[in-house]
Order: sequence, then structure tokens, then C-alpha cells
Amino acid sequence: MSKIIVKNAEQIEGIRKANQAVANLLKRVKPYVKSGVTTKEIDDMIHGWMDEEGLISGSLNYGQPPFPGATCISVNHVVCHGIPGDRALKEGDIVNIDICLAKDGFFGDSSQMFCIGEVSILAKRLVDVTYECMMLGIEEVKPGAPFRNIGRAIQKHAHAHHYSVVQDFCGHGVGLSLHEAPQVLHYDSPLVTEIMEPGMIFTIEPMINVGKAAVKVLGDGWTAVTRDRSLTAQWEHAVLVTEEGYEILSLPTI
Repeated sequence: MSKIIVKNAEQIEGIRKANQAVANLLKRVKPYVKSGVTTKEIDDMIHGWMDEEGLISGSLNYGQPPFPGATCISVNHVVCHGIPGDRALKEGDIVNIDICLAKDGFFGDSSQMFCIGEVSILAKRLVDVTYECMMLGIEEVKPGAPFRNIGRAIQKHAHAHHYSVVQDFCGHGVGLSLHEAPQVLHYDSPLVTEIMEPGMIFTIEPMINVGKAAVKVLGDGWTAVTRDRSLTAQWEHAVLVTEEGYEILSLPTI
């Protein structure tokens, strides 16, 4: 198992700026995420802003097959890794936009949910509870705490609302590269034995389903969907373990 990297002050500041850049892009794009706009148009817009600011997409050409978008845009029953395309957003959709990027050699990663117009009570509640799950996970972050506490808190809250937690994907260390140790599970598991230390940076990004937890990846090799086609939501922040507790790094500065 890879060792969790404890970052020094200079690295932390670089990673903070990379995550702030992600958060600024997510805030900047919000007015354009509306009915009638295609996910490809949103992706092109964000990619253009990245180019203007000297930022490098962490998604574009990542992995095998190479991911074709500068961002991941996942709509309704798409759990994650949605490929931007010609699908126009419509009233009632819920959408996750996930941005990862490199700035001056450091990496940032965050995602947000967007509601298109008036969404159903079911969809709005799912989006809200998923955000609450992420924040409850974040509140477990402090020196000396087991990483297992994060998953336990998220799972407890999701199950209390009769939702399921996706187990096929997880949070991860981030900063010097896009994906580092540890894997941050969003459900309780006795296999998680790592302990948090100041200077560790990782994402917490629960994916919560209205229906069952099972997912499948489509033939494009990337798009993950709920097997029962139920609605799903995800929020993501990058978090630093501080001497006293935590700092959310992926907050906007604009």
C-alpha cells in the first residue's frame, strides 16, 4: 500500500491555490448551467477559462481509454465520469460538474451539484442530503482520528434517509499528483486502518443513490450509472488535516 504523503507548508499553499482555482471555475460557470445548454458547451467554456488562466485539466486524456473531456459532467442517474456531449440540459435535471486540474505543478479536485430550474422534491432532497453527508464526513477530520470515521458518518446519515452509498468509487489523496494514497471510503469498513495526521490532503466525495448502491460502467469505459437508473448525487471537497482540525481547500476566492 502506498504511503500517505504529509505535505509541507510550501506544498500546502500550492495545493490550496490549485483547489481555489477549481472552486472559482465552479462558481464562474454556475450562471451558464441552465436548461438548453449542452454538457459539451459547458465543458468547452470551462476548458477555455482554464487555458486563459494557465491551468491544465486533469481529466482530459486521463487513463485508458483517454477521457475526452476537460471536466466530468454527470446528469441524473450518472454517478460519475460523465462524458460531456450533445445532451442539452432540461428543467428538472440534477447535474454534477467535477473539475480536477493542475496549477503550477499542484493538483486540485472538487465537484458540485446544480439543479436545473425547478426540480422534484425527491431530487432536491437527495442533493441536500448528499451535501450534508459530505460535510458530516469533513467534520470527522482532525489529527489522530481514524479515516474510518469519515465513511461511518456518511453512511449513517445516508441510511437514515433511506439512501444508499456507492462503494465502487471513493475519495483519494490529492496534491502532488491527482490520485494519491489514501483511498477515502464513504462507507464504514474495518479494512480502513489509517490515521489522520496534520499535512495530509484528500478528497471527500460521497455518491449517494435514491435506489440501490449498485453501479455499472457503460461501453465508453468511463460513464458510471446506477444499475436501477435511480437518481444519484455527489459533492466533493479537498480537505487538509490541520493541527487543530481541518481546512476545506476547495473554496472560491471570487
